[in-house]
Amino acid sequence: MSSHRNGRPVALWILQALLAALFLFAGGFKLATPVAVLASFSPLPGAFLKFIGVCEVTGALGLLLPGLLRVRTGLTPLAAAGLVIIMVGATVLTAATKGAAPALFPLVVGALLSVVIAGRRPRRARVLEGEVQPA
Repeated sequence: MSSHRNGRPVALWILQALLAALFLFAGGFKLATPVAVLASFSPLPGAFLKFIGVCEVTGALGLLLPGLLRVRTGLTPLAAAGLVIIMVGATVLTAATKGAAPALFPLVVGALLSVVIAGRRPRRARVLEGEVQPA
């Protein structure tokens, strides 16, 4: 086995931890900020931004807890997929309201979440696609 493959799980865990920290911060901010203040930051309704905050915090926990607890590890790629949906919306909204350059950040975050999805797919799915040789 090559050293490239040995470092892959460590890099994936670091990426997941960084993304979880980002979403815990962003979601926590949305949950801690009053609705009226949130509404002044965005063209979206404050209640919807609160909902997004709950989704971000839940997604952040879903990036880490299944792997750390070794329970239902198949939920990690699903949590990442949910966060990708949020990042697609953030990219489109940011591009429409602030331009293309600021929209690059949510676009890159979404791409990094896609790496987590690919790296944490269940082993059986990778075997069926021919990536991993069955034992």
